[in-house]
Amino acid sequence: MGFLKSISEKLFKTKRGFTEKIHEESKKDEPITDEYLDFIEELLIEADFGVKTTMKVMEAIEEGIDKGDIKTRRDVELKIREVILDILKQVEKPLEIRKSKFVVMVVGINGSGKTTTIGKLANFQTDRGKKVLLVAADTFRAAAIDQLEVWAKRVSADIVKQQEGADPAAVAFDGVTSGVAKNYDVIFVDTAGRLHTQKNLMNEVIKIKKAITKAYSEAPHEVLLVLDATIGQNAINQAREFNRALGITGIVLTKMDGTAKGGIIVAISEEFKIPIRYIGIGEGMDDLKAFNARDFVESVFVP
Repeated sequence: MGFLKSISEKLFKTKRGFTEKIHEESKKDEPITDEYLDFIEELLIEADFGVKTTMKVMEAIEEGIDKGDIKTRRDVELKIREVILDILKQVEKPLEIRKSKFVVMVVGINGSGKTTTIGKLANFQTDRGKKVLLVAADTFRAAAIDQLEVWAKRVSADIVKQQEGADPAAVAFDGVTSGVAKNYDVIFVDTAGRLHTQKNLMNEVIKIKKAITKAYSEAPHEVLLVLDATIGQNAINQAREFNRALGITGIVLTKMDGTAKGGIIVAISEEFKIPIRYIGIGEGMDDLKAFNARDFVESVFVP
């Protein structure tokens, strides 16, 4: 229960902005009216569940009412939890690194927490005795290279880097080639924080992916998209564009502790069915958690 409690405390904004309002209504010994159902629907939309997921939840509630399974407002809350859990269980697939020379390409826009996520994932691996290499293929900003180097030192990983302005695809190729030749267990390739709406920049990450495959035909084994949960529905657009360009195999949702609209994780899960590998719930090294659907739902709905 300590683990659940720690997540629950980190997700208090989501609870306050969404589930506590449902709790308050559940306590009322009042009938299920059209006005109440409208309230639930608006609450789901406001919490960034998106139209598609909201409609799925509302249809499940209405079907339960018609069948006589839902008689009270408490029953409505339990049905919401059930539908959310069913959606999230489909994407509960933590990243498994089962072989050596495992290449993870990490993408996402600036400010999403991408480089910090790489650092924390690298720490998971070095803590397990793995030999880890970080490849600084975000060459557009000197600060990005410096930040990755700081993380490399912090978590006892090695780094391949070049100067600012170097060709990102060439850096990725050299880094992966070196990492494979030197038998690194895990190779994380950082990429520039592309705005998904900038076609030329999206083309650049496509080029980086091709360079990784050229360096090692099996790679990348994982294309990991880091999304900022606080940007709400725009995260859906980012996921769509990156997935279209690269074929995303996993998602990390960061800053879940900073949003009252935690429904975005459900919306993304329902829309794309892409595995949610991790969620970020704070700045600490231990605040990147392997995603567990039941733990997440229970922590958010804890009274």
